[in-house]
Amino acid sequence: MANIKLTMQYVGTRYLGWQRPEKDGGNKTVSYKLMSVLEKLTGESVTIYAGAKTEAGVHAMEQTVSFTIGSAADIELLQQDLDRYLPMDIRILSCETAPERFRADLNARSRTYEYRICTRHVYDIFSSAYTAHIFPAPDIPVMEAAALHLKGRHDFRSFSGARKEKGTIKEVTDISFRKSDTEEDLLIISITADDFLYRMPSLIIGTLLETGQGRRSQESILSILKGTEKAGAPCDAKGLLLKSVQY
Repeated sequence: MANIKLTMQYVGTRYLGWQRPEKDGGNKTVSYKLMSVLEKLTGESVTIYAGAKTEAGVHAMEQTVSFTIGSAADIELLQQDLDRYLPMDIRILSCETAPERFRADLNARSRTYEYRICTRHVYDIFSSAYTAHIFPAPDIPVMEAAALHLKGRHDFRSFSGARKEKGTIKEVTDISFRKSDTEEDLLIISITADDFLYRMPSLIIGTLLETGQGRRSQESILSILKGTEKAGAPCDAKGLLLKSVQY
């Protein structure tokens, strides 16, 4: 058997996220497209493991995937065939043989998401498919102060759309806010955690944006973590992307 590791990127616009149950539109997900092509190429039933499960409309700059097949594979040919038969909005950046016990989901140490915001008065239509639009720009120092309450190990159940009773404690190791070096009116929010619950990236960023727009206090973050206040509205999915998965 061969254990294969893929690094891939995709535009999430027309997909219902990385993975969903079949009854909820599972055939309109990124994992379904990849699995369908792999099974045609190998003639085998393939189980795919991913470093992160992106939500509907969310993009990935660098997603990590692993799967096993029953026989040795020509890695270079496999990558070429995947890029040939996958839709143009899904691309394979690298393909390699991984150690037998490697799994993209279980071996990941952390994940990083980025949120990109155009803060111009007039929206840049040429980047609009990948960038949210907020004008006037949210207050960065206010958001930085609010983000301090989120760093560290907390129960993020209130920042999730999942109905989980366990496994909701995660560690956010970094949240940063910066303006692009090349585009003055582009604000980038970056968040890194050991793992993310369902909708956790979009709800955290959406809530921080509300503080930066003066629509809620910085201290409300503490109330949300305690479960006495609801998180803000999720951010616009088209501006959110999985930047990388760290191993």
